Amino acid sequence: MASSTLDTSIGRIRSVWGPLDSALVAACQQHLQDLLRAPLTEEWLAALHEQAPANKELYRDPEHGFVLLAHTEHPGLYRPPHDHGRGWVIYAVQQGEIEMGTYARIDAADGEFSLVKRNTTLVRPGQVQVYLPGDIHDTRCVSGPALLFRFTERDLKKEDKVEHRLNRYVERDGSWKALAS
Repeated sequence: MASSTLDTSIGRIRSVWGPLDSALVAACQQHLQDLLRAPLTEEWLAALHEQAPANKELYRDPEHGFVLLAHTEHPGLYRPPHDHGRGWVIYAVQQGEIEMGTYARIDAADGEFSLVKRNTTLVRPGQVQVYLPGDIHDTRCVSGPALLFRFTERDLKKEDKVEHRLNRYVERDGSWKALAS
């Protein structure tokens, strides 16, 4: 039986897996870019386009713990600034366009803080965007429906719901504040 682009990409990520470093991130980026070139005739990708799931787990590695998810997002969907705790993530856009902003958290002497927007990147089909542990970012679907893959090096649901390590922010009175867990 022929291997799909999904199987091949996952196999290649598994073969290079190790501690977080620049080489691992670069290799994972490359393998996700390869995944983005999968032909629409592959059954798994055709099903994603047909079903357009808001969130679907494509793969969970039983040994290393990384997870590959597919998300369908509609124009205007906004996910406010957040980080992924100790985890790192790669977003890969297959269809549509996602605007991703990055922020720096600036702590004041009085214990208050503010988020300062560093930049905004428009991520188009075939492109990937990496966020390392602690990187604060937001996302907005600007053209779609967008189909994107989110590769996480650990189970972020556990990181969030069990270990409470993810940080989310809400806008209040013109500035971003931490959302209480």
